[in-house]
Amino acid sequence: MFVLKDLLKAERIELDRTVTDWREGIRAAGVLLEKTNSIDSAYTDAMIASVEEKGPYIVVAPGFAFAHARPSRAVRETAMSWVRLASPVSFGHSKNDPVNLIVALAAKDATAHTQAMAALAKALGKYRKDLDEAQSPEEIQAILEKAAAPAKQKAPAVAPAVTPTDAPAASVQSKTHDKILTVCGNGLGTSLFLKNTLEQVFDTWGWGPYMTVEATDTISAKGKAKEADLIMTSGEIARTLGDVGIPVHVINDFTSTDEIDAALRERYDI
Repeated sequence: MFVLKDLLKAERIELDRTVTDWREGIRAAGVLLEKTNSIDSAYTDAMIASVEEKGPYIVVAPGFAFAHARPSRAVRETAMSWVRLASPVSFGHSKNDPVNLIVALAAKDATAHTQAMAALAKALGKYRKDLDEAQSPEEIQAILEKAAAPAKQKAPAVAPAVTPTDAPAASVQSKTHDKILTVCGNGLGTSLFLKNTLEQVFDTWGWGPYMTVEATDTISAKGKAKEADLIMTSGEIARTLGDVGIPVHVINDFTSTDEIDAALRERYDI
């Protein structure tokens, strides 16, 4: 399994870059990967095309865009790049614009980078201010390494006292499958990001051993919906999915355990 320090080398981090629009911002992140021979330029083009086709679904938190495309021959190695902008740019997102941080992921497959994704989600949720103020690539790496360090879990006093499998019938809105789908256009970028934050909430509740969270793409989600309690995704992907027969809950900030906690309590009537 990759960890962040393996994927995000110092030479793939650029701070206070000036760009004119979101396309130039994604291209800046892609060029960092191209310069280290991690990708061909075709992958950078694919990251831009994905947003042009699906909308700004990669803007998964206030001021943060997670650029990526499907694995392809244009990816030579799994890697990440980090571009902090001197001035933020608009992606057209209704809640999370403007963006001042773009992280790009190039993945050779859909599984190898999951550990690094979990660490990144945790870091942005907990240390975003520090990351925005860091003065060097090495300082960015140090903050990310701190975030990746294991910490003792402390369940809050308001955490649910029951699991989904032993809860009385009145505590859930309907029969549950104990499964949630997180969905994005490619099934390996923003959906994994949301999956990791969702699992943090379940671990805090003590529900981790009882729940399955699966990251998937829009096409697969339609076939898997009948196996799940609900889908969590962005507004753009929710519109693409349409009616899939189960609740589709839009999450604006994929790094916010508070927003996801509230959504889960609504679904499971806690």
